[in-house]
Amino acid sequence: MHDAGFSWNLITDLRDLWSFPFMVNAFRAGAIVAVLAGVMGWFMVLRRQSFAGHSLSVVAFPGAAGAILVGVSAVYGYFTFCVGAAVILALATRGRQGSVGRLGQESALTGTLQAFALACGLLFVALYKGFLEGFTALLFGSFLGITSGQVVLLAVVAVTVLGVLAVIGRPLLFASADPEVAAARGVPVRALSAGFLVLLGAAVAEASQITGALLVFALLVMPAATAQRLTARPLLSLLLTVAIGWLVTWAGLVAAYYSPYPIGFYVTTFAFTAYLAAHLLSNLTRQATRRSTRRLPTPHGRPAKPAEGMG
Repeated sequence: MHDAGFSWNLITDLRDLWSFPFMVNAFRAGAIVAVLAGVMGWFMVLRRQSFAGHSLSVVAFPGAAGAILVGVSAVYGYFTFCVGAAVILALATRGRQGSVGRLGQESALTGTLQAFALACGLLFVALYKGFLEGFTALLFGSFLGITSGQVVLLAVVAVTVLGVLAVIGRPLLFASADPEVAAARGVPVRALSAGFLVLLGAAVAEASQITGALLVFALLVMPAATAQRLTARPLLSLLLTVAIGWLVTWAGLVAAYYSPYPIGFYVTTFAFTAYLAAHLLSNLTRQATRRSTRRLPTPHGRPAKPAEGMG
């Protein structure tokens, strides 16, 4: 986008970026989205509901396209369709918590909803007679045109969602780790699952405004998967998820500013690179631990032999 190239002087480049009000709004919005997507994505990965998150991100596309078709802001379409789809999933899977049948039913319904949403999105695009470049931004994201009012709206939604999540966080973590035991202890597992899906729908609707409908899933799942690959400690993993999401979002904004390509591509690429690095580091650490364990001396002073079937 920007004619002058990246100078590799971070202070100068940031001063250049923040000299434009729309870029200041973009960085503010990106930080808000990264925090919300990171926290919600961490629970989503922990609960093994990545397929549901992906489907909700697909639903964001027909929501925004339909809103533009009827002449209103895409924001209304994002939230109406994403939250509505989350409510449908929550109601349709209620009462089957913890069973194999529930998992199969939820997967089938989620896939059906995803396919129908894509069909609706294509229909809305075909019916729209205006300039179609806007739909590319809906799919792959854009930081252009983010207003101060949108930043305030994003902040209100993020504070609301995170506030509700803070209230239900402890029982939700229990229900996510072991739903059967949690239900036996009196934890309202079904209600928590439904509430989480609605919160996830709101988070997807918010993040889609930055990364685009098709790539919001990357911001939800990749930072969380990367952090959980690096550590099993819940709090540290959650903080790492937010930090990684924030970093890749701001890095994506910088890269998109100095190039003609959409921000969603850069956010996805940087997040995927971080995951590959974490995967490689985790494997190297595991191999080093195994080698150290095999070299530990036995009580007789000889190296311990690996157990049968190992190595």
